[in-house]
Amino acid sequence: MNSTPRLVIAAPSSGSGKTTVATGLIAALAARGLTVSPHKVGPDYIDPGYHALAAGRPGRNLDAFMCGPERVAPLFLHGAAGADVAVVEGVMGLFDGASGRGELASTAHVAKLLRAPVVLVVDASSQSRSVAALVHGFASWDPEVRLAGVILNRVASDRHEQLLREALEEGSGVPVLGAVRRSAAVATPSRHLGLIPAVERSAEALRAVADMGELVAASVDLDAVLALARTAPPLDATTWDPAAEVEPVTGAPRIAVAGGAAFSFSYAENAELLTAAGAEVVPFDPLHADALPAGTAGLVIGGGFPELYVRELSANATLRAAIAAFAGSGAPVAAECAGLLYLGQELDGLPMCGVLDTSARMTERLTLGYREAVALTDSPLGPTGTRVRGHEFHRTVCEPAAGERPAWGWRLPTGPRTEGFTGGTLGNVHASYLHLHWAGSPQLAASFAAAAAAHRAG
Repeated sequence: MNSTPRLVIAAPSSGSGKTTVATGLIAALAARGLTVSPHKVGPDYIDPGYHALAAGRPGRNLDAFMCGPERVAPLFLHGAAGADVAVVEGVMGLFDGASGRGELASTAHVAKLLRAPVVLVVDASSQSRSVAALVHGFASWDPEVRLAGVILNRVASDRHEQLLREALEEGSGVPVLGAVRRSAAVATPSRHLGLIPAVERSAEALRAVADMGELVAASVDLDAVLALARTAPPLDATTWDPAAEVEPVTGAPRIAVAGGAAFSFSYAENAELLTAAGAEVVPFDPLHADALPAGTAGLVIGGGFPELYVRELSANATLRAAIAAFAGSGAPVAAECAGLLYLGQELDGLPMCGVLDTSARMTERLTLGYREAVALTDSPLGPTGTRVRGHEFHRTVCEPAAGERPAWGWRLPTGPRTEGFTGGTLGNVHASYLHLHWAGSPQLAASFAAAAAAHRAG
């Protein structure tokens, strides 16, 4: 039984300011000398980057679709080990889950799995007494969700705050934990459906996080927040352990993992699983490295926004040639989304690594959603028939979208789809738009580490 103090920061809808409040709360509590464990509901990579800056430890995702509801509490306990308190930021509106699947993967679902009290962040900028009706509705919708506090956001004035507090005291029964004024200082520029990654903003991001912390510390009753977090009952769950999920290979194959501003999307558990599988994980930045790390036996290129750095990536012809030669040698390569674009022939007309017979370009159309996929061919991630759950998030298109031996197949409302590239003349490459959280399918890490060990021995 584990009794880590914890709470979930939710909102009635996207755009209410929960990321600002959650990040500011993490920073404010950390400034008090507390060890804060930051978490994010859903697949988003960007918010955890700001959480990590605020907490000084990795921001981790809790996704009941990709990892399964049964792993949410164990993964939480793994991430929260040694923490004084955990702050979990929700996704979208409190009750918004995977499309067509009821509450699955919603903030409310995760809050129930964690037995955590919920604090609702309400954008009060265009309302006064109506806030009580809104909060009452959210508090009564699902009796298994304990909505235990409200933080009012974008409050205009002292008089506005007074009206809001009076209405909530009269009509909701949910205590107000704070009222945050409108502030341009904490604004963070956005792209697509999320914030610009913290890694791209460096000093600017650090300043924004500090401003969020100061704003929340001045506006929210931190003692009341901590007292609420401590009401979370013990969790009857076993802490997730990557070493219990995979068998280690011999030889400690070195696996290079792309990072930096162009490839900033990754789940911490992926690298932890590779390490548990016996690999040596070595990060490198394709924007600056002129070669793969010495002794590399496997290569992982995750997601990000390579279209913003296409000129720099293309100009680094030495590394592009090294990656093409590495893939051509039969070494295992796993690439998703940004990695897929980087391995193609061109991105927006500029040369990329040339490993895949496809070219990519930016479009205005956003492709977004969870996917249940099955492997259509053997690859370093597993044999034909391997089933996974992942998500897509991109504004680019690849032409063609799939090779002669596609990576995955899945079904959309419009019909079946094949996607990605693997096998054939590509040797041991697996490239796809699909983002995967390997904690939901730990055999992926075991398979990739084994492929790297075989290549190293070979």
